Amino acid sequence: MTIRANYFALASNAMQILMDQESYLREQFNGSDTVTIKTWELVKLRVSQINQCAFCIDMHNKDALNQGESQERIIGLSAWRDMPMYSEIERVAFNWAEHLTAGKAVDDDTYIKMEEALGQQALVDLTIAINSINSWNRIAKTFKPEVGSYKPQ
Repeated sequence: MTIRANYFALASNAMQILMDQESYLREQFNGSDTVTIKTWELVKLRVSQINQCAFCIDMHNKDALNQGESQERIIGLSAWRDMPMYSEIERVAFNWAEHLTAGKAVDDDTYIKMEEALGQQALVDLTIAINSINSWNRIAKTFKPEVGSYKPQ
């Protein structure tokens, strides 16, 4: 087995920027009446599924459970469109996550619908969150931290 670069040690300042972004998002989603911490965890898990990032899937599954999410909703996430257990806001968030992760253009109609559903602040924060998890997925897929090594705090 090849050991890959320790990206946290080699780019500690850059990693701190990403960690600070996570702290900002946690503050924004904590107590939010639109995109909640639980929704954020499910979005991170869904994007990680799309990107097939094994380390991140393991981590966000653990974090979602730690936030009180049910196994049923975690398991159903890959087929959320056909599962009745997600709220309208969660569905909007998952759709937006899939749209942005696929790199699709955001036309005016799509943007207006998203802004109407979430409001400007939540739309901006969710967009940053989706960008963030896509970035983390690409880092983890490149440097391959050990799947299962993450321990929730």
